[in-house]
Amino acid sequence: MPTQPIHTGPQIEPRDGLSYVRGSTDMPLSDATVSRFLRDTAAKYPDRPAVIFREQNIRWTWREFADEVDVLASGLLKLGVEAGDRVGIWSPNRAEWLLTQFATARIGAILVNINPAYRLAELEYALNKVGCKALIAAEQFKTSKYLEMLQTLVPELATAEPGALNAARFRDLKAVIRMGEGATPGMLRFPDVMLRGRDGLNTAQLDALESTLTDHGPINIQFTSGTTGNPKGATLSHHNVVNNGRFIAHSMLLTEHDSLCIPVPLYHCFGMVLAVLACVSVGATMVFPGEAFDPAATLAAVDEERCTALHGVPTMFIAELDLPNFDKYDLSRLRTGIMAGSPCPIETMKKVVSQMHLGEITIAYGMTETSPVSFQSSTTDPLDKRTTTVGQIQPHLEVKLVDPLGKIVPVGETGELCTRGYSVMKGYWGDEEKTRESIIDGWMHTGDLATLDAEGYCNIVGRLKDMLIRGGENIYPREIEEFLFRHPKIQSVQVFGVPDTKYGEEVCAWIVLRQGELATSGDIREFCQGQIAHYKIPRHIRFVDELPMTVTGKVQKFIMRAKMIEELKLSEAKTA
Repeated sequence: MPTQPIHTGPQIEPRDGLSYVRGSTDMPLSDATVSRFLRDTAAKYPDRPAVIFREQNIRWTWREFADEVDVLASGLLKLGVEAGDRVGIWSPNRAEWLLTQFATARIGAILVNINPAYRLAELEYALNKVGCKALIAAEQFKTSKYLEMLQTLVPELATAEPGALNAARFRDLKAVIRMGEGATPGMLRFPDVMLRGRDGLNTAQLDALESTLTDHGPINIQFTSGTTGNPKGATLSHHNVVNNGRFIAHSMLLTEHDSLCIPVPLYHCFGMVLAVLACVSVGATMVFPGEAFDPAATLAAVDEERCTALHGVPTMFIAELDLPNFDKYDLSRLRTGIMAGSPCPIETMKKVVSQMHLGEITIAYGMTETSPVSFQSSTTDPLDKRTTTVGQIQPHLEVKLVDPLGKIVPVGETGELCTRGYSVMKGYWGDEEKTRESIIDGWMHTGDLATLDAEGYCNIVGRLKDMLIRGGENIYPREIEEFLFRHPKIQSVQVFGVPDTKYGEEVCAWIVLRQGELATSGDIREFCQGQIAHYKIPRHIRFVDELPMTVTGKVQKFIMRAKMIEELKLSEAKTA
């Protein structure tokens, strides 16, 4: 069986019975930088609505948005930020975030996305790992008081000249820019940076600088949320994210007449690429309901801004559907959107289509390291394909599913998903070893387990690290989760393995019941009896109020597993 296929044009459907597909090349790749991408759209649709931040009462046309980006780019230049410098952004969804995304691209600086949930140690690690020269920060978000945390880490701010910081812990950090109208010792004010940029704005200088940039240059560093060790900084290029945004919009049939509601975080690829760059590619309006996800605020934005599209992770859609006054919102204009970020329960997808008018919603799959989308369903795919798969391969990409020896598995069999093509990151910043481990001969090894059917539709069945082996039987938690989700009392469920002296591992399930419902472990096991194989029936069942999650809605199974090991007083057998 070959380890690598012969390349002879598009191969959306697997051939020769092997799990290998290659996307269409009918739509050519773009060589635009992120900034030129925006300016081309602004020139095409100058007076159409581009950006709405409802909490900040900001509404910009495409011309106004592009002009504000140039103002900030000019302000950053006057602060001494140059091409190649790293500029961190630590903030929830705000207009300043969006401006920073495009202003850094305009001058060739590299945007560093800092997770809004980071605390002291994580922030210190991230800033030093990539050597941030400047950091733009919100005042606070929920319980995170960003400016106070910065004052703790950088006591030199108390006496520093704003923009001329010399910090013991951060040798590269020279400027901290705070959002809002307040003032903080040692920090620049975002409004003042904008004033500097507006004063003597030289668009010709910005154009000249941009003309020196290449679309294959690094433009963005996103820290992957690792379950072990420190996060890794996936480094993406203009070419990576611009083209991914284009193909995502194409799959949704997005146009300048669409208006996309964006409750997903900007610091993550979902917000930055699947939402923002997809909208920029066609001139669709971006609507931000608030700084953080709130189901009522999201549906109010859809209703009042007449949105035709909505993005979200499955937990967001579940929360929206479960609102007690769900019926009061007019969602009739909704047409499309993307559900992604974590596996989508089939029953949730069906409700989203039937109750939220999202008849053309798509499912997308990818990872930060692939910019991120590799597979996406189309608006015309049959509902069964949109509820049971993540669609077909995106243009200009290759995917193969391989066994532990690196051989391509037959169609229908489970293998690790590997992606190759324009979307693969440049590497992990400052970590050649981890880059070499992950990218082999151009193939990004995702760590995700998947199957391909005869038509090339992909189904993600779990993580390589999630798969558990009970008494020699391979068990994929996703399969059990999908089954349990059919139970009428279950709102959310996660399945994982815990150590067992007899079988090596046993199946454990954490379950969140619907509001007002009651159930016992016996009820759940009885529901499974005769429906799934006996060895897949969870031995350990815990009912919880909520599941531990990242800011982007990804469930943290390693936390659940650690808690169960402690609660059950289990010990892990050492293995080779």
